Amino acid sequence: MSLTRRQVLAGAAAGALGAAGVYELVDRLTGSGPERAAAGELPPEQHVLDGVRTVTENGVEVLVPPLHHEVVTARVKVAGSSDLGDARRALEQTLASLEEGFPPNPGGLGITLAWGLPYFERLVLAQWRKNAPYDRRAQKAALLPARRFTSDPATTILEENEVAVLLRSDSLDNLAAAAHELFQQLDVFEPTSIRRGFAGGGFDGGKSLPKRMATAAGVPGADLIPDESELFLGFTSTQAQGLGPRRIANLETLGYVDLPTPYFREGTHMHLSHLGEQLDAWYQLFDFRDRVDTMFRPGLRVASGTRTVRQAPKDVATATDVVRGYHRDGTIGHSAAIQTASRLAADHVADDGTVYAKGTAVPQRADFNTLDNPFFWSASPERDGMRDEPAAGVHFVVFNPTSDDFDRVRRAMDGELPDGTRLEFPVDNSRQGINSVLTTTHRQNFLVPPRRNRSFPLADV
Repeated sequence: MSLTRRQVLAGAAAGALGAAGVYELVDRLTGSGPERAAAGELPPEQHVLDGVRTVTENGVEVLVPPLHHEVVTARVKVAGSSDLGDARRALEQTLASLEEGFPPNPGGLGITLAWGLPYFERLVLAQWRKNAPYDRRAQKAALLPARRFTSDPATTILEENEVAVLLRSDSLDNLAAAAHELFQQLDVFEPTSIRRGFAGGGFDGGKSLPKRMATAAGVPGADLIPDESELFLGFTSTQAQGLGPRRIANLETLGYVDLPTPYFREGTHMHLSHLGEQLDAWYQLFDFRDRVDTMFRPGLRVASGTRTVRQAPKDVATATDVVRGYHRDGTIGHSAAIQTASRLAADHVADDGTVYAKGTAVPQRADFNTLDNPFFWSASPERDGMRDEPAAGVHFVVFNPTSDDFDRVRRAMDGELPDGTRLEFPVDNSRQGINSVLTTTHRQNFLVPPRRNRSFPLADV
């Protein structure tokens, strides 16, 4: 009996879910994962991962992310709303079983389900229209289709997945167990891509994962990565004060969003993209001084070889600072530019009484380096531009209150500042932040419901 194309793809996806590929090397290089705090109760937010270790590097408090990351995107197999109730119960039972078996911290397992507009519009349209969060600041829906930005190539694919599942753990076996239960034992998802990667910065001495993994894969420029860098591009990105605090990315926290009902309260928005990184160009065309100017801001004084730079509220750049540096040096720094949109412009008191000070970061990033080119596996390899050879890149995962809030930060990266200022650069100009060594291949926006409504949201309404 011959197999249909769907059966062939399903078999290929199952094989990919069961194979670790080059990422098995992570465990061989690190041995056991770092010490982690004991897990507490599951928070109402799906996107919050507790028990993350904190270290001090160069006088800066830094969060140590999980070693292993995986994102599986999928379509929903359910054909109509009549079957959603059964699918919802089966999915929630599986998730509850996984959470009973693994503590909710990096040493155990973090699970986040994010849902795309195609899901809401195909299967729960009437319920979505009544419950959809609305961005009052932007006067738009809080969840928007992804868009291309000025520095994106015309080839950037704007995806239309119905769901994305983010798995995080220090244990590759834990990720494999979760993927097996969710995508093989449970028959409600049809995977469209598998995206894998790692994070680890050599904070305890020795070479970091990016250096060793890229070298083992033979990626051009791997030998130039600093030995202890957290990411391929050589700098630490998980400074505690550079990431949004616990509840700040929630839909309700900053007052950006109108919630017609409480259904999505304690949820958030997630952006997912893949970016290729040209390591050889980054290290050969930019010396250390250039890399600091480009990654942070022109003229920033740091000792040669510094990899962790303070990103506290008092260090935040204003639009005036960015424009002045542009006219003086002809360039913008990546961190300085995005801080004009990613940091609070004034103190804010949330409805629970929490005070968020001016300069506090809003986005909560969960990005990770990858050797996928661009994905570990794809159901549409030709469309997705799949290549056999490894390539340095990043699967960029970030939680913002809304799609527009992410867009504002991403536009600032291109010199389009929140006050309306536009700093013009040729697309491939090396002075435009780090865009000259990055290529975005895929983008999509998702809504992350609160934990209580994570399984086929609105199917119960």
